Amino acid sequence: MRRVIFLDIDGVLLLHHNKGLSAILTEKPELLPGTIDKINEWEAKGHKIILTTGRMESMRRITERQLESFGIFYSMLIMEVSGDRVLINDKKPDGRIAASVINLDRNTGIGEIEL
Repeated sequence: MRRVIFLDIDGVLLLHHNKGLSAILTEKPELLPGTIDKINEWEAKGHKIILTTGRMESMRRITERQLESFGIFYSMLIMEVSGDRVLINDKKPDGRIAASVINLDRNTGIGEIEL
């Protein structure tokens, strides 16, 4: 079954420095363990990768360059998704739940996630 996987950037794919958005410009980005392998695995299975971030739209170019420098490929990048996130989705006609959420501890990475 193909999936659409939404991934936050800071704290999920890249180390979150807890120093505000200005740290994105001054701190060297650090890739969290398992990121590339897991994204490549999901892409090979035909899943769509959508990245989300609380970063401002004005930081799009630097964000894209950072992702590209690590070889993180994705279908879409959605900026300015800050605050708590809520996914509202319908059930399939047969009652199957077609959405789920995984909350990770910050900066642990996605390497151990099995979908």
